[in-house]
Amino acid sequence: MYIYNVTINVEESVHDEWLEWMKKDHIPDMLNTGKFKNADLIRVNVKEPTGGITYAVHYKAESKQELEDYYENYAQQLRNDGSKFRDKVVVFRTELDVIAQF
Repeated sequence: MYIYNVTINVEESVHDEWLEWMKKDHIPDMLNTGKFKNADLIRVNVKEPTGGITYAVHYKAESKQELEDYYENYAQQLRNDGSKFRDKVVVFRTELDVIAQF
């Protein structure tokens, strides 16, 4: 299994609007691509020196190919959908390869 991890620091001025958009629009849109079997929205419990509130979203894909298909066919449009928050968030994306689950 692969995890597409998206870590986002959100300015407090748009936090509530952004969180609502993530829960009602963006995460469902990501899952509707059919490339991810589920997602976890996680609040990161750290106080950032630069401010804001930090979240991580773990989108779980069955294979590397599913993730590659997402990048090729959906990523750009779904990233563009959040453009109204572009200057109010900092986004960091990583891929995680699950080695074992207990």
